[in-house]
Amino acid sequence: MPRRLLLTSFSTWRADQRSNSSDDLIELLPQDTWDTATPLLRLLPVDVAQATERAIAYIHAFTPDVVVCCGMAEGRSRLHLERQAVQADRTLQTPIDLEQLCQALPMTEISHDAGQFVCNGYYFALLDYLAQAHQPTQALFVHVPVLTPENRTLLVQDFTAVLNRLQQ
Repeated sequence: MPRRLLLTSFSTWRADQRSNSSDDLIELLPQDTWDTATPLLRLLPVDVAQATERAIAYIHAFTPDVVVCCGMAEGRSRLHLERQAVQADRTLQTPIDLEQLCQALPMTEISHDAGQFVCNGYYFALLDYLAQAHQPTQALFVHVPVLTPENRTLLVQDFTAVLNRLQQ
């Protein structure tokens, strides 16, 4: 039986943004990428506490095996699978085998820097909650660059492959 996923994305955080690439990527995924029972928690507020609270509620309601958190990274050109999140002197890492996930994917690489904004705080809070609550659910944060006509197809292909690998 395939592992159950929960996909999350963020809303915009600046008035001049028309959309958030993390949500745009989920919107572009082929319909057969996941089973219809896969919950999507889209357009989370760009606020660590609110986003975390909503994600934890979905984890309790749907008991996914893996939460795939997507966030926008305007300065990046590829998908970045975030190995860790840092808060003060604590570092929490995902137990997911990132090397296997990004193997042979031209637009995907591993990152050790989830940033200094909401993405890092949200990822840290989820990893901490899952560890403290002894939840079997795993979490992965994926930073998504701005989607363009030139990169869109390759990014969708790579992200689809990552999701398929996570379901195995």
